Amino acid sequence: MDTPRCQPEAAQLILHQLAACGLLPDAPPLYQLQRGAAYQQALDQLAAANLAYPCGCTRQDIARTLTASGHARERHGELVYPGTCHHGLQGKAARAWRFLTDCADQEVIWQDRRLGAQTQNVSREVGDFVLRRADGLWAYQLAVVVDDAAQSITDIVRGEDLTDNTARQILLQRALNLPTPRYLHTPLVLGANGEKLSKQNGAQALDLHDPLAVLNQAAAALGLPPQTGPLADALGRWVNLWAAGLLQK
Repeated sequence: MDTPRCQPEAAQLILHQLAACGLLPDAPPLYQLQRGAAYQQALDQLAAANLAYPCGCTRQDIARTLTASGHARERHGELVYPGTCHHGLQGKAARAWRFLTDCADQEVIWQDRRLGAQTQNVSREVGDFVLRRADGLWAYQLAVVVDDAAQSITDIVRGEDLTDNTARQILLQRALNLPTPRYLHTPLVLGANGEKLSKQNGAQALDLHDPLAVLNQAAAALGLPPQTGPLADALGRWVNLWAAGLLQK
């Protein structure tokens, strides 16, 4: 989806790494680079329902508007959009497309299978969020909602740092008349500085000479006991232990 940053060989490397760990897909993966028509169809549907509109604001414009109104604040480094272009571009050229949150439910309440009850007022805490970026690239929120529905995804498991995105995705699912999957957000592996382990703070590439050793490290981060024996058997035991732990909550 983010073509300027993603290298063509990266996808195949990830699939190879997953396969080496015994994690094989039930169906061929979808490539977001090839899904533009589906995303455009979803955007057109939202625009026809008056739930999406073009925006001509830059980040500097948004910051100035918030400062002038006395509400300048950042949320995880993201400025809360004040709705400047909701009623028209006011002579500015369209740069991005946004989802109109004040026509949606004010409080989005949902249940995370690990974290429990969650709630967010998207209109107040996020504002009208981007569906298509100023550079023409599709936003993560819209792309994953459309792709999950296309693949009949029932359960989403991802890192805890993405919990904050869920309410926005639920609003899009409702607006597009799509089913809402169940969500589970896992603990993060943290670096020495307490931040999410990534290339920016020293994370090393996976060494898959011993896939079971790598999976034992992942299991430890999830609070699961180490396993030995064939890879498939170890994965099966971990899945059962993880499921049993969720049922106890």
